[in-house]
Amino acid sequence: MCEIHGERGRERSGAKAIPVTEAVGMVLAHDITEIRKEDFKGRAFRKGHVVTREDVEHLQRLGKDHLFVLHIADDEMHEDDAAYALASALKGEGVLLEGEPKEGKINLVAARDGLLKIDRDILASFNMLGEVMCATLHTNTVVKKGQVIAGTRAIPLVVKKAIIDEAVAIAERAGAVIEVKEMRKVKAGVVITGNEVYYGRIQDAFAPVVTRKIEGYNGEIVGIYYAPDDESLIEARLRELLEAGADLLITTGGMSVDPDDVTRFAIRNLGASGLTYGSAVLPGAMFLVAYLERGQGEQERGNGNASSFHGEVPLLGIPACGMYHKTTIFDLVLPRVLAGERVGRRELAELGHGGLCLNCKECRYPVCPFGK
Repeated sequence: MCEIHGERGRERSGAKAIPVTEAVGMVLAHDITEIRKEDFKGRAFRKGHVVTREDVEHLQRLGKDHLFVLHIADDEMHEDDAAYALASALKGEGVLLEGEPKEGKINLVAARDGLLKIDRDILASFNMLGEVMCATLHTNTVVKKGQVIAGTRAIPLVVKKAIIDEAVAIAERAGAVIEVKEMRKVKAGVVITGNEVYYGRIQDAFAPVVTRKIEGYNGEIVGIYYAPDDESLIEARLRELLEAGADLLITTGGMSVDPDDVTRFAIRNLGASGLTYGSAVLPGAMFLVAYLERGQGEQERGNGNASSFHGEVPLLGIPACGMYHKTTIFDLVLPRVLAGERVGRRELAELGHGGLCLNCKECRYPVCPFGK
């Protein structure tokens, strides 16, 4: 404890240090810890406690001859009140506050399973104010209900209301700085291409991989078809899956530059729009994403299952790396597609920063820098 000069002590960050004997009726500015050997270690007095006469002797036994008591001017806010205001402004859909602020800090948690989205530019502007802060998980992280996804606080014990008002305004202008998007329980149709698999020359390794990843998001596989390197047959299998009610199409293989690799041509023949071939991710440079519009007739034949992806059926083309790499571009894009995002050239280009897999001997994805 610093030396206290003067009868009433010295103010520090909105708190005033005074002799404990003169603190009766005043509000503690911080928690006070008590340690009893082999018996107890914890909080004896909580920040915000109003000191009574009976407390004075107890506080002196704890070595507290002076206390910091709180003084808040009309144009200031206590850190707990500030933290609550900040968190309320930052949270968007699918986000809850975790209880009450504690020591000026409050966590934000996912209100549902889904995909975490952070407005990074607004978050940076918020943190540039200096006396407030918010730390989050990476955007595009798949999160579970109840998981802590962010924490925010006012840094001083007492902060100017003008700073909090400015921070709240920055967050509210964005609409949603932190949100958790719900991910659709998809009905996926898969076409595995390649003469070597179709004619039984090698055993297919794609089906179990794709099935596991789709079912990992509570999705359903409505069909897995095999096709040789023939664009008309690949196109036909894709149409059959649409007829079966698939609202996500996945193709595997046939994505390189060899003459027999015709999968992307079949996709183009299908009438796909927004076709983007190539990504800035390794593994997964030859990834493809495209979108199909459901015609009225297709909606009727597809058991009334018009896609919930804004009337479109996303189509993802996975290159051969998807067979033998545990984590690829597919793992980065699939959750975003399930959350209803439209992925195109820009989104695939932005993945280049952090898009290099380290090929660790023991894969710990998603707890790793890949895709971050």
